Amino acid sequence: MNEQLKSSVMKKALLIILIAMIGKASDAQTLSASEQELYDIIMKYRKSRKLPTIPLSESLTYVAQVHARDLVENSPAHGECNLHSWSDKGPWSECCYTDDHANVEFVWSKPSELTTYSGYGYEIAAWSSNGISPEQALEMWKSSSGHHACMMNSGIWKQPWNAIGIGIYEGYALVWFGHEEEVKSKPKK
Repeated sequence: MNEQLKSSVMKKALLIILIAMIGKASDAQTLSASEQELYDIIMKYRKSRKLPTIPLSESLTYVAQVHARDLVENSPAHGECNLHSWSDKGPWSECCYTDDHANVEFVWSKPSELTTYSGYGYEIAAWSSNGISPEQALEMWKSSSGHHACMMNSGIWKQPWNAIGIGIYEGYALVWFGHEEEVKSKPKK
């Protein structure tokens, strides 16, 4: 078996394992209680600022949940690589994301790399070594000008969000935003 075929087979096997761990991608919209709470309090906060509710996206939720597990199980955030980094242990392209934003497209393309979502995704992330509650994550993002701007569609994020995904796992809270609406495939007749 040539190396490229082996790599492809290994990536597909890893994706099957990841899907089994968190549920099928089509079921990813099923949020844990803390994920649902995080979604609800973000929407409540947006409403208090007269911003519309963002529809929950199965694809972006899947990406958020997979990335949270990757952060816990494979620790790609180390050294200069921050929380937006992805390991080399899954069916995705490895990415060391640094504060200079040099690899921004590698992160933004994760939704289309892992799902049928057609556009870029934009992630905000929070972490606490003692676990993280939805309220703690929201407070962290509210106190960070860049994260707050992303949640509130301000600054460079003025274009409205039409999709959102939520993932919380063992101390990590991740939210992915997208401009494109979630398009669900229609069953064949």
